[in-house]
Amino acid sequence: MKDVFDGILEQIEAIIKAGLDADGTMRILELLRAPRMPQEILRHAMLYSETLPKAQEAPFTEEQRYLHFLWDAFDKLPLSLIAPFSIPFRRHLAHKLFAKCGKALIVEENVRFNFGQFLKVGDNVFLNRNVFLDSKGGITIGDAAALAEDVRVFTHSHSEASHMVRTYAPVVIGDYAKVYSDATILPGVTIGEQAIVASGAMVTKDVPPNMVVAGIPAKIIRERQTEGKSREELDHIWLF
Repeated sequence: MKDVFDGILEQIEAIIKAGLDADGTMRILELLRAPRMPQEILRHAMLYSETLPKAQEAPFTEEQRYLHFLWDAFDKLPLSLIAPFSIPFRRHLAHKLFAKCGKALIVEENVRFNFGQFLKVGDNVFLNRNVFLDSKGGITIGDAAALAEDVRVFTHSHSEASHMVRTYAPVVIGDYAKVYSDATILPGVTIGEQAIVASGAMVTKDVPPNMVVAGIPAKIIRERQTEGKSREELDHIWLF
């Protein structure tokens, strides 16, 4: 069975590398065993992100539209549940869709973002189920960093006087940082290298390197207990 999956992934990778268009997208959907749909619908479809004001400033290219479509559509299909297939499939998309994508990216089910072109991801990054990345203002995730289940990262906010007035501020998550489940990171925040954000925290200010923060709003509670280890020695190995 592994050989079958490898063969499908190789075909998909070749299509993506060649430059994705409607024909290539239809072929990938066929390889994924997705329900058939008329190509005409695919050609004229508008994605949710394209209705957002940011899309007026940074409209999707045709290729970006199809990459986004495949990313979201894949999680509706049975093959998305098979880890040896789904993880490399999402990785192939990310290498073309993100502004930067390092090696060995692991993305679980239902990870969502609105503008892939504003995402920069380092090596060995792990994004667990149901992570939401509001990437309009730009998000950078460093090497071997991890976001656990249901983490939310926001990079924009609205004026209280007019919902149409928006401000954008990038978020940076440093190398070897860990953001635990159900935490929220607000616009403009930098999570320092090797820092830890506790479950359920709401981070409104920068987190210094090697510190643990918790609470609403998040506050420093202590230094990370590294036992003298740093970077690779911290064994940020997510899946075998």
